[in-house]
Amino acid sequence: MEAETMLDPTENDIDDSTRGQHTLAKPETDFRAFLDALRAEGDLLDIHHEVDPHLEVCAIARRVSERNAAVPLFHNVKGARQGLWRMVSNLQSLRDSRTHRNARLAMGMGLPSTAHLKDIQYRPNVLTTGPCKENILRRDEIDLTELPVPMMHRGDGGKYLQTYGMHILQSPDGSWTNWSIARSMVHDRTKLVGLCIPPQHIWQTREMCVPPAAIIAGLPIPDAMSELDYINALTGSPLDLVKAESNDLLVPATSEIVIEGTLSVSEIAPEGPFGEYFGHTFHSARPRPGPVYDVETITLRNNTILPMSHTLASLMAPELLDTYLTTNLAILDAVSPIETYASWAVQNVDSSRLQTMATSPQELCTQIGQLLFNDKASFLTTRVLLVGDDIDIYNFRDVMWAFATRCRPVQDDYVFDEVPGLPLVPFMMETPRPCRGGKTVSSCLLPTEFRPEGRTWETVDFEGSYPPDVKDRVRSRWGEMGFAAVD
Repeated sequence: MEAETMLDPTENDIDDSTRGQHTLAKPETDFRAFLDALRAEGDLLDIHHEVDPHLEVCAIARRVSERNAAVPLFHNVKGARQGLWRMVSNLQSLRDSRTHRNARLAMGMGLPSTAHLKDIQYRPNVLTTGPCKENILRRDEIDLTELPVPMMHRGDGGKYLQTYGMHILQSPDGSWTNWSIARSMVHDRTKLVGLCIPPQHIWQTREMCVPPAAIIAGLPIPDAMSELDYINALTGSPLDLVKAESNDLLVPATSEIVIEGTLSVSEIAPEGPFGEYFGHTFHSARPRPGPVYDVETITLRNNTILPMSHTLASLMAPELLDTYLTTNLAILDAVSPIETYASWAVQNVDSSRLQTMATSPQELCTQIGQLLFNDKASFLTTRVLLVGDDIDIYNFRDVMWAFATRCRPVQDDYVFDEVPGLPLVPFMMETPRPCRGGKTVSSCLLPTEFRPEGRTWETVDFEGSYPPDVKDRVRSRWGEMGFAAVD
């Protein structure tokens, strides 16, 4: 192993002496700065008890997710040696706070931790070196089977090294460098095998050539768009990058781990099964063939942290909105609620425009379904809910109220079975064509909302049913009456 001896795990996460000429560390571009920001807000627990990467670590992570608890940073992983490695999870889970519910997503995008979900929508600075190169392992030093890679769930087909980091692959002509998250499992000493299904960008890139690949751990679109340019635009500053050791790919300088190599277009190996983020493991699940990543080099920071995840938080709503730019479908806003594992897309319809469109629920839902479900942006979406502009789509309780009271089962549900499907969702497992269909548009718009008279009702709730003076008096005396404070 090259470079200096690894730091003692009890030392501070950020070692300013290694930063050189890097951009000042910020939570949105530096993984350890992000962890420090969570810690400062009381949203990270430093756990020094020994934990076993075989199931125990992930059992804790799963319970954290179910209870919206603080991010766990495991400093004492059984089997770790020479700084390989600490682990952290739940970096995109919800926080148990009404006002800071989406804080982790917001802080990863450079926004205040109080940012509303609607605010969280997603030329590099190339350095000669960076923290990710503090240690370098060449091919003859690598043995992935000896690392404390977590066994995530009891029914998994193997140990998964990559569940939260980023894959970087480049097209043959170098015109498109794609960054994306996809899982990969340890296959042998120097090989990983990963999930690769259409229309993933990894699948598209693999169809072109034997692409150089890098898997990077520790960072919080349309085809042929650079995710890097997207990140730079969002954060308002260039991301520090360094050239990989074994190929010409550029990787974030502050990455915790960089695994370099190639993605084979011919070699395949069994991958999975894996306990997907939808929360089911089927007894009938079997490994499926996946492409092999051949590892050439690993570079890593001192006192490395391995991020892991078993959940997904999708920020695909902005891309869904882009599909409407050339249409006249009266969609104002969209969100993919984390409560639905980001598999639903809730969309606000402009009620005043809808009244003048002379359309019907069937016509509107059919147009929207054909448009969205044939676009890669909606690959992870299984249901679209259309609601009026009187519904706050960022309030899941409001959305469920509209769904329960305004959508008539069957009559207001429009099914699309001849569109690309999501084979990972449990209800697709036993279907003859798991990669086709399983998509629905549900209209939560009552009939009068399609006519000139519009809404012919008022909501019956605290905000809508009482005059301002009554509401003010109730709010001002709320605590005096013995009720708990409301965020």
